[in-house]
Amino acid sequence: MVAVLNSLGDLARARRLIVKVGSSLLVERGEARVAWLASLARDIAARREAGQRVVVVSSGAIALGAARLKLARGGRGSLADAQAAASVGQIALAGLWSQALGAHGVVAAQMLLTLEDLEDRRRYLNASATFERLLEAGAVPVVNENDSVATEEIRFGDNDRLAARVAQAAGADAVMLLSDVDGLYDRDPREPGAALVSRVEGVDDTIMAMASSASSSGLGSGGMTSKLQAARIAERAGIALAIINGTHESPIARALASGTGTLFAPRRGSSARQAWLGGRLSPKGVLTVDEGCARALETGASLLAAGVTDVAGEFARGDLVTVVGGTGDRVAQGLCEYSAADCRAIMGARQDAQGQKLGYAPRAAVIHRDHLVLL
Repeated sequence: MVAVLNSLGDLARARRLIVKVGSSLLVERGEARVAWLASLARDIAARREAGQRVVVVSSGAIALGAARLKLARGGRGSLADAQAAASVGQIALAGLWSQALGAHGVVAAQMLLTLEDLEDRRRYLNASATFERLLEAGAVPVVNENDSVATEEIRFGDNDRLAARVAQAAGADAVMLLSDVDGLYDRDPREPGAALVSRVEGVDDTIMAMASSASSSGLGSGGMTSKLQAARIAERAGIALAIINGTHESPIARALASGTGTLFAPRRGSSARQAWLGGRLSPKGVLTVDEGCARALETGASLLAAGVTDVAGEFARGDLVTVVGGTGDRVAQGLCEYSAADCRAIMGARQDAQGQKLGYAPRAAVIHRDHLVLL
């Protein structure tokens, strides 16, 4: 693990690096930018020669497949179009990466993931084991969301957040998100006087306000907002994340040499289980807690029923839920020990009154501190 990250150049010392490539960089008018991809493959090969192990998270399947199927709106006119385009495009995308990396004697391995593959703990650990074995064997895993089967309810929706989750599963130290701008600006970079933010110590509301959610190319599914969401996931897991300009040839080498980009420093290194919990993206419900309960959670306490003031959503025991304060601010998330119906029955009640309401002996907590992570 990199101990101190003062600049982008320090990412060259990361043991494992995730490189995310967006559709607009890889595909132009339905065709792959082969020369640019060749230069990126040279960068990746150079990183491997320097001792780093690299995982690629690559978009582009839908854009490539839509062009071959002649689908309108780049294949994003409907879910059915996107799934069909992805089915065709994944073959083309895998071939492009295999050829580009193969030119440097590097073996490419394809991994297609859905949201549930990284939300379910057992499947997450299976994916982690696959990453470990591929990297040990010297391959470069090329990851994409499995858009041919993912639905709106079970998809990441952008590969920025997927890259941050893959970084956790692959045990990476750093993530590089290749963008069409130099990094995060303090306002829309097209505005006069916009300044590049070179380093961020924690993504808070002020930082989020700097982002634009628009994707300038029309090909991708995210903009700066999704990149900041990815940075939040990464920093919580003790992983550095950088946004660099990917429009140039050899973008990684260029960014490392010039130091141009935005570096998001890791804020804390949670345990592996807490990092997984904090990075999960599909909570089934929301528990609202009073001010005293919120303060107690911040000191490491479990969530008790007495502090719950409202329950939203329908969930079962063991499902992920979000914990919010009275103003709606997210406080934590974790695995609930009760169903939504039982939570409603005992919310606000002291433990000695819970058994009568439930009809069985109550559990020690609504969310035990071992299954809870602060946000």
